[in-house]
Amino acid sequence: MAAGRLGIGFAGAGFVARFHIQSMLGVRDADVTAIASPTRAHADEAAALAAGLGVGRPKVHSSIRELAMDPDVDAVWICVPNDARLAVVEDLVDAVRGGARLLGVACEKPLARTVAEARRMLDLVRSAGLNHGYLENQVFAPSVVRGREIIWRRGVPAAGRPYLARAAEEHSGPHMPWFWSGIRQGGGVLNDMLCHSYEAARSLLTAPDELRGALAVREVSAQIASLKWSRPRYASELAGAMGGDIDYRAAPAEDFARAMVTLATTDGQPVVIEATTSWGFVGPGLRLRMELLGPEYSMQVDTLHSDLSVFLSRRVRGSGGEDLVEKQNAEQGLMPVVADEPTTYGYTGENRHMVQAFLAGEPPAETWEDGLAVTEVLMACYLSAERGTTVRFPEPELERFVPAVARGAWPGTRV
Repeated sequence: MAAGRLGIGFAGAGFVARFHIQSMLGVRDADVTAIASPTRAHADEAAALAAGLGVGRPKVHSSIRELAMDPDVDAVWICVPNDARLAVVEDLVDAVRGGARLLGVACEKPLARTVAEARRMLDLVRSAGLNHGYLENQVFAPSVVRGREIIWRRGVPAAGRPYLARAAEEHSGPHMPWFWSGIRQGGGVLNDMLCHSYEAARSLLTAPDELRGALAVREVSAQIASLKWSRPRYASELAGAMGGDIDYRAAPAEDFARAMVTLATTDGQPVVIEATTSWGFVGPGLRLRMELLGPEYSMQVDTLHSDLSVFLSRRVRGSGGEDLVEKQNAEQGLMPVVADEPTTYGYTGENRHMVQAFLAGEPPAETWEDGLAVTEVLMACYLSAERGTTVRFPEPELERFVPAVARGAWPGTRV
């Protein structure tokens, strides 16, 4: 480790790893020093991106152990698909026990596909004495951070703490086949995106001087549905786009989910989180919306209410892409533009915080304990949807529960 700088090695080189690399432009005390991916072409592309941005000249490694043993790697960011994360952590811990000197490990959301997997991952990093961070970018989005700070500084002292947080994430569907696979991903849109909405909402409801776990989960009620992508036309379209590996007529995953989570404050006051997620939103692109409500105040966030927009007439034609906003659905008309997506979505703030925590040897604001807590709520959502009832905490079944979607056994029941 160079004095006062953190060398970051990436396990995985796909879509989210590229977001993290781009965000490093706003992180002054870290360098991307290495990348490991089972797909060499992806690793080479990510390494070239880092070099082109001037945020590092990373070496490309063929294994996780090789990555961890690299003397220029001080911490590892886990950005591999969900079904590969436990194996990556096992390899990292083996490397640490074999002499690798790592200050910390950070893992993308959701931490794992089940409570059992998440608990095993947490036990492993604890056993190796590794500092750990849970990469939940929306908690660190500037609008969320600033709005939370204002509400708790100005609104709460005058009127009391907030009691309701709403969060929604919607777009037209993921980029890669594994996201669509209930077995590989651990579910559908609920597992993929409600983790964002729940944790961002939980952070808004938590006081700045409280630990994230200060709010105790009491009840979870949720519904899931396959509204768009199991329809014959779109199932066929999806199968074609994903190379034939995904067939939502035979094995669908949910493309819509909603949940209501009731929690209790340390003095017993009830607070509520409402979360909605969808892979069936057809609009300009990815839409993140959040609200926080209290006795005499409220705040709102909507990422598509951008301060920049462009209009392109029907005579302006070009190939499809995502040069205006993530998950872009059009190239004509009046389009919002998110000028700096890594910053707007929270990746820059998240990575700055994680780097500083690892350099200081302190636990980050979001740890794998939080990742486990989020996984418990996600599994409670699936259990509630399958039972058609409210799940009350504590629920011992969550420790061994595997959702029907994750077993490839969900029939695609609609709400």
